[in-house]
Amino acid sequence: MRPETLVSDHTIYACVMGSRAFGLATEGSDTDRRGVFLAPTPLFWRFEKPPTHVEGPAEEQFSWELERFCQLALRANPNILECLHSPLVEYADATGRELLSLRGAFLSRRVHETFTRYAHGQRRKLDADIRTHGAPRWKHAMHLLRLLITARDLLRTGSLTIDVGEEREPLLAVRRGEVPWPEVEARMTRLADEATEAAHRGPLPEEPDLGRIEDFLIRARRASALQTDPYDEVVQGVVRGGGGGQD
Repeated sequence: MRPETLVSDHTIYACVMGSRAFGLATEGSDTDRRGVFLAPTPLFWRFEKPPTHVEGPAEEQFSWELERFCQLALRANPNILECLHSPLVEYADATGRELLSLRGAFLSRRVHETFTRYAHGQRRKLDADIRTHGAPRWKHAMHLLRLLITARDLLRTGSLTIDVGEEREPLLAVRRGEVPWPEVEARMTRLADEATEAAHRGPLPEEPDLGRIEDFLIRARRASALQTDPYDEVVQGVVRGGGGGQD
């Protein structure tokens, strides 16, 4: 089965991410599409496993196989968690809707470590730009501020909201280079400190709900094994015991 077929025929959830989901789109912004596909269970019975992710087939499109997506979300990967909370959902079947209903089960205080680690990496790049070019890449500075705001509010409230709302214009001003770097830098430091404080007092549990997520994944795999597409020759060959190869 070709990777693009997994995306076209087995996607359970698809959304728009990037600036459009964050409420920061401007004229000319790309449309970044992300998705989750459920590879047919019989494909896992062979030595050659389905891919854990697929790039494309459309431009700016990237998808993860459900198990890999859940693994990354349980590790509090910022990009994956934000994908689950996109306000721009383009498609969700019954399995995808159940995945969305489990968004809260993935959240834990682990987000402080992962969001902070990602933010530190981005901050180092900005500092390198300043040393090399005398100024940061303002678009990157804007997105780092957005990430820090998201992390702080998530740790304070227990809810992940990725649309920046009223922060749109102040953040776009940073992108346009209208805010002095020392002011931007001071705000980044303040947001990071506020996130650290919230991590100790906020409502998030220490660990994600692994049991609920694993139960969901097992049921999805079982349902896939029992309801394979009768027109999918590769899958049916495996189900019938042919293994997709020669005797």
